[in-house]
Amino acid sequence: MIRPRSGRFAIPLLLLCAPFALLGCGDDDDATATAGSATTTVTETATGTGAEEPTTGVDGAAPGADMVVTEATPFSSPTGNIGCVIEPLSVRCDIAERNWEPPQPPADCELDYGQGVTLQAGGTAELVCAGDTTLGAADPDASLPYGESIAAGLLRCESSRSGIGCRDVETGRGFTISREGYELF
Repeated sequence: MIRPRSGRFAIPLLLLCAPFALLGCGDDDDATATAGSATTTVTETATGTGAEEPTTGVDGAAPGADMVVTEATPFSSPTGNIGCVIEPLSVRCDIAERNWEPPQPPADCELDYGQGVTLQAGGTAELVCAGDTTLGAADPDASLPYGESIAAGLLRCESSRSGIGCRDVETGRGFTISREGYELF
């Protein structure tokens, strides 16, 4: 039977084992650095698209979004029928096929009217008057899956089977758009 040593050998044995214990700590630090590196790599890779890791209201971002972006970022509905661009100060979504007609354009709109909706941070949602479109702006792999959300600043959009809804989380104003209709609130 082996008995533990005590007395005069206990301290030298402890000193002899201490460097190995520190190596164990070094492994934990390496794991942390590796995890930090992975996070940094993901952030650097995503920076080109304006994406960052999801936050919960940090830096004024919309709380609870699946993805938070800091610059103009295009995305689409899973079907590709709705194309959007979101940035911290605005979001715009255009629709390709719809079962509704927009109202008559305002007198000051000399371009296409009603092909989508837009929302400015702190403002109200309105139908689009523009000569361009957000359709096709997103990479085909940049669809927002049903049930997920994207945010920029205080603007947040959610994808569902019934369409895309966007709102300003501070004012509560926003819109929904789908093949069946749209709503400005």
